[in-house]
Amino acid sequence: MKSRNLALWEQSLLLIKENVTEQQFKTWFQPIVFESYQEETKTLLVQVPSPFAYEYLEENYVDLLSKVLTRVFGEGVRLAYRVVTDKAHHLTQVLQGSPVETPVAHHPTDRANQSPSLLDTVSQQELDSQLDSHKSFTTFIEGDSNKLPRSIGMSIAEHPNSTQFNPMFIYGPSGCGKTHLINAIGLHIKQLYPQKRVLYISARLFQVQYTNSVLKNTTNDFINFYQTIDVLIVDDIQEWMTSPKTQDTFFHIFNHLFRNGKRIILASDRPPVDLKGMNERLLTRFSCGLIAELEKPNVQLCIDILHSKIHRDGLQIPEDVVLFIAQTANGSVRDLQGVINSLLAYSVVYNCNVDMRLAERVIKRAVKIDDKPLTVDDIVETVCNHFNVSPSSINGKSRKRELVVARQVSMYLAQKYTKMPTSRIGKLVGGRDHSTVIHSCSQVESRMKSDAAFSEEISSIERSFKLKG
Repeated sequence: MKSRNLALWEQSLLLIKENVTEQQFKTWFQPIVFESYQEETKTLLVQVPSPFAYEYLEENYVDLLSKVLTRVFGEGVRLAYRVVTDKAHHLTQVLQGSPVETPVAHHPTDRANQSPSLLDTVSQQELDSQLDSHKSFTTFIEGDSNKLPRSIGMSIAEHPNSTQFNPMFIYGPSGCGKTHLINAIGLHIKQLYPQKRVLYISARLFQVQYTNSVLKNTTNDFINFYQTIDVLIVDDIQEWMTSPKTQDTFFHIFNHLFRNGKRIILASDRPPVDLKGMNERLLTRFSCGLIAELEKPNVQLCIDILHSKIHRDGLQIPEDVVLFIAQTANGSVRDLQGVINSLLAYSVVYNCNVDMRLAERVIKRAVKIDDKPLTVDDIVETVCNHFNVSPSSINGKSRKRELVVARQVSMYLAQKYTKMPTSRIGKLVGGRDHSTVIHSCSQVESRMKSDAAFSEEISSIERSFKLKG
């Protein structure tokens, strides 16, 4: 009798194999060991290698198992699992599976939130990707702070079926362009591969959907829907650090997509190692692909971003105002966009030109200025950006006129805006002594009195950090 029942189980496996991918079959069904089938109770007992395997089968393949076992063993069959809980000591536990229901004949309906099966073929609804069409690679300006993530993101978009760099985990501070980049990847994939099911979602909305599915007892439908996605993009996953149940659910979705070669793109305001409270098994999976940092844009990239937006919006903004905005926006793309939008509104409503006075007025309202006091490094960096020289050249021994001027201005402003003694300022600016700092300050003050253009240059530099002083 056992050989007959074993043959029925093997027949079931063949039918299952026709309805899943080869990788799915090898991972989840091939390790299952047939133990027995009790005719009196119609109970099929199988052994699975771990509690996780049991959970995964129950969460993801219960419908498929139900249809197959009913077809092969007949109606009313019950499935039970012997779960190996400790391999070293040969400890097992028998757990009951979900009730095997007799399939009810019905006409196919649209159910995009359920996973398809060849045993019950359904058509998937068209999926709204939730992507922002304005956040494309065309409008994502490249710079030193984002060159690597942008290049890899473009490669992923062009080859989404590649297993390389999967998952892609992007992290960086607020306003550095994470949401723009992951949107751009999704948009490019949809452009090149229209048939792909691409979905962008915030971690918070995912959590709300999951909570609703628990309340409505539709968690399986929720999970099945996400398992049909080809490219899943989740933003701000740090939101899950205090939500273990959401983490567990996403873990199973992640595993399903990953094992089936689907693309996963994640964004966070911190790297995986700093996601305190996140499940360790999730962190391991987050780190197994590519971790890419998006840094705050430097002043030059801010200028390039401003020029791009100014051109698109048809604004006329003087270069000194552009530089002032770039230096004052705290390296935040979001702040840059907010300032330009505000300037555009002011210029239209009041029919006025955009000048430095208007820019200062807008920035006070639109940008949260850092409360930290200025440092000598801050001042040197600002001066170098203004004079288009490098900090290393300022700290060097060169006596070229433009470098001498930049060096003297750095010392003058450091003496004016910090509480450091001249001897300390001298050490921080090229290792000079206190007498050099005093001489530099005197030179700058004298020139400002006789050279109006030079005095305006100093004022322009000061505008970029005067609100901090």
